[in-house]
Amino acid sequence: MNLLVPLLLPMVVSYVRHHESVILKNGEPLTQEQEIDARKIGIRNVQKVRVMRVDSMPWPEQKILQRAAKWAGLMVGEAAGVTFGYGIYIRDQHWGNRRLLIHELTHTMQYERLGGIQPFLRQYLTEVFDQGYYNSPLEREAKEMEGKF
Repeated sequence: MNLLVPLLLPMVVSYVRHHESVILKNGEPLTQEQEIDARKIGIRNVQKVRVMRVDSMPWPEQKILQRAAKWAGLMVGEAAGVTFGYGIYIRDQHWGNRRLLIHELTHTMQYERLGGIQPFLRQYLTEVFDQGYYNSPLEREAKEMEGKF
């Protein structure tokens, strides 16, 4: 495991939990068609998922997280979508993009499969720091899922 992961994990978990709660409170439930996709992907708790339209993605406030994200190639502020557990942010210009939502829903399924926010982030960060964003198995799985729909 990359030595940065244990150092960053508590801060990243806090960041993700905060944004998940914002999205769950203010986001929209999936449409019927989106729920069908979510079930096909393997999400067990489809009714919990919320999607929120945003102008821009929220960067973490901590400078160390900003630097680590940039170093790892995680350009959060430029992302079209970001998944925080059962909450998904989608940028305005990508709203309605089914392929993107399938990618992000795959991450929600991965959160469930791996046992929640902390276990998912431990694996995700380790993969991204060790193998790079595009080579991360979790990212590759989400990208492959896009093609299945």
